Amino acid sequence: MATPDESGIESGEHSPLVRIRSLLPGLARAEQRVARIVLADPSSIAHRSITDVAEAAETSETTVTRFCKAVGVSGYPELRIALAADTARTTSRDRDLGSEISETDDIGQIVDKIGYADARAVEETTDQLDVTALRSLVDAVARARRIDVYGVGASGFVALDLQQKLHRIGFTCFAWPDTHNALTSAAILEPGDVAIGVSHTGATTETVEVLREAGTQGATTAAITNFERSPVTEIADLVLTTAARETTYRSGAMASRIAQLTVIDCLFVGVAQRHIDDAKTALQATSEAVGNHRLRVRPDKRRHREDSR
Repeated sequence: MATPDESGIESGEHSPLVRIRSLLPGLARAEQRVARIVLADPSSIAHRSITDVAEAAETSETTVTRFCKAVGVSGYPELRIALAADTARTTSRDRDLGSEISETDDIGQIVDKIGYADARAVEETTDQLDVTALRSLVDAVARARRIDVYGVGASGFVALDLQQKLHRIGFTCFAWPDTHNALTSAAILEPGDVAIGVSHTGATTETVEVLREAGTQGATTAAITNFERSPVTEIADLVLTTAARETTYRSGAMASRIAQLTVIDCLFVGVAQRHIDDAKTALQATSEAVGNHRLRVRPDKRRHREDSR
C-alpha cells in the first residue's frame, strides 16, 4: 500500500492529478474552476502564488484552500510540492504525447497519442485501484447465486465483456443494456446476488436507477466509475474507480473503455483464481466447443518447397 508523503497525497506512482480529475464533478463550482486551472497547467503551479491562482479562477484564496483539502492535501503549499514532484516525473515526451489531438496531427501522431493515452489510462487506473474494495467484490462474485451487470452505451460493451468472461467459467451472469430488462431483472435479485453498474461519469440515470433497485432487493451492489464523488457511488456498496483522461476526440468512450476493461480483467482473474480447477476445466471445454468454427492455417507452400530443397 502507498503511504502519505509530506504533501499529504499518497506517494509511489500515484499522481495528484488523477485524484483531482476523479473528484472534479463532485466539487463546488468555484472549486471546479480552481481544479481546471491546476489541470490546465500543473507544472506552473509551483511558481504561482495562491493569490494568482485564486484570481485566475475568479474566486478567493479561502476557496483555493478548501479545494486543496477536498483533494487530500492540507493546504496550497502542500499542493505545490505534490504537483512539483509529479511534474518532475514527467518527461518532455510525456507532455507532447499527452497533449490534445489536433486537426493538424498526422496519422502517425494520432497513433502515438492514442497509444500513450490508453497506456496511461491502464497504468493510472491500476495505480489507484482500491485493492480492498476489489477483494471484497471478488469475494461477493465468487459466492454469488447470480451476477447482473448494467451499463449504457460504451459502458454496455464493457458489461457484456464481463458477462461473457464469467459465463465462460460457469457463473450465472447477465448483462442488461436495455433499461426495462435491467429493471425487471434487478427487481428479482436476492440477498447474496451481485449487481455491478458500469458508468464512466457515474451519473448515467439508467445505471443509477437500476443499481438502486438491485440494492433495494438486498443484492450486493458495486460501481465501476471514473469519479469517486458521483451519484452512482452514493448507492453502491463497493466502488472501483478508473483513471481515464478524455481528450478532443475521445470524450467518454475511448480511454474510459480501456480503463474499465482493465478493472473487469482484474475482477475476472480474481474470481477465476478462487475456482481455479473449475475455471480451467470450463475454459478448456468452451475452447473445444468452438474449435471447429476456426479456420485452420494453411502452410505456406512456397516456404515448404524451399525448406525441402
